[in-house]
Parts: sequence; C-alpha cells; structure tokens
Amino acid sequence: MTDVAVFDLDGTLIDTPRGIVDTFTAAFATMAWDRPDPREVRATVGLPPARAFGRLMGAGPEDERVAEGMRQYRRHFRIIVLPRAPDLLFPGVAAGLAALRAQGLALALATGTLREDADALLTAAGLRDLFDVVVGADQVTHPTPHPQTGLTILRSLGAAPERAVLVGDTAGDLVMARACGMRSIAVTYGLHGAPQLRAARPTWLADSFEEVVARLTACRARSAAPAR
Repeated sequence: MTDVAVFDLDGTLIDTPRGIVDTFTAAFATMAWDRPDPREVRATVGLPPARAFGRLMGAGPEDERVAEGMRQYRRHFRIIVLPRAPDLLFPGVAAGLAALRAQGLALALATGTLREDADALLTAAGLRDLFDVVVGADQVTHPTPHPQTGLTILRSLGAAPERAVLVGDTAGDLVMARACGMRSIAVTYGLHGAPQLRAARPTWLADSFEEVVARLTACRARSAAPAR
C-alpha cells in the first residue's frame, strides 16, 4: 500500500553529477584554488554543501573558505546547471512523475541540496509543481542517511512510513528509508552501482525510471483495491 513517493534529486531524477563537477571546478577557479579531482567531486554528491566543500578543501565547515566556496558554487550553479536542467532529466522522469501524481500519489523530494537550490533546479526542469513537499539540507539538523529528512516529510504530509516508498540512487538514501520505516526503490543508473545498492538492502531495484513508475503504480493499485 502506497500513498507517498519520496524522491532523491541528484542522480535519481536529474543527471546533475555531470554539471556539479563543472560547477565545483568553476568555483575553485574563481577562488584561485587547484582544480579538484572530478572523481573526488562526484564522491561528494548528495552531501550537504558545507560538508562537500570542507572535504574537497580539507577544511572545517566553519572555515571562511568553505563559506566563500559555497557562495561561488551557487553563483556558478545558476549559470552552468540551471539552463541545462531540462536536458539533464533522466529518461521518463517528467512523464512518469506526472502519471504518478495523476494516480493520487503525494510526491515529495528529500535532497542534500539546499532548499532554495533544489526549488530552482526543479523549476528549471519543469517539475516543481508536481511536488507537495521539498526538504533540503538546510531544513534539517541531521542530513541523510540520518532519518530526520524522511521523518520531516512524513510529518508534513501526515503519512505513515509503511505507506511511503523512497526512490534513490545511493546507499545513504536506502539507509535513511529503512531507518524511517519506509520501503525503497534503488535506481541503478545513478551514482551507486547495483552491488553497492544491494548491500544497503533496498526493497526493490530498478534499472530505469519507467521501472520505478511501474513499481509505484503496482503498489498504489494494491492500496486502492477494496478490502476483502
């Protein structure tokens, strides 16, 4: 039975990791820092921005260089990533989300991105109006994989965890879902591959967004069926 679908953003709905590497590179160049290794940048995707910059700079989150890096990152993000947002959607996402919404599912977003940036990205991609709730890293004290983000969403919607499914592309997403009592769908086309995702014990695996929609539709159909 499913009433709520909770989605991760980067690597699940939108292929932003490519643009994120370019954005970090531009931010570091603006500050005259050495260009970060793209592999190290990709490894920070999903982390709150302060933690990501701190890791790449080897500095604490309170360091002024981290604050400046975040300012430069957000400036370049709007120049580099937002204009490309519609082209960065994974296949089937726009139509799939619209179909789920039409079935009566409540849609929510749980992201390690700042709320303002997540809203801007969803708007640029033409998806924002499909979501009932968006919770970003700056709205919680403990980000994913801590359950606070998921629990905040469930409280906001007045939903029971057993009637919610989280869709994500990293082990951290799946750990959060399990800690909240939600089922989960791990998508294999994002940051983490199938072996790493299986180790995090998702309820289901999906190789495409079309498979995600089919699974959620089946769960929704069971919840809508009359009791016998």
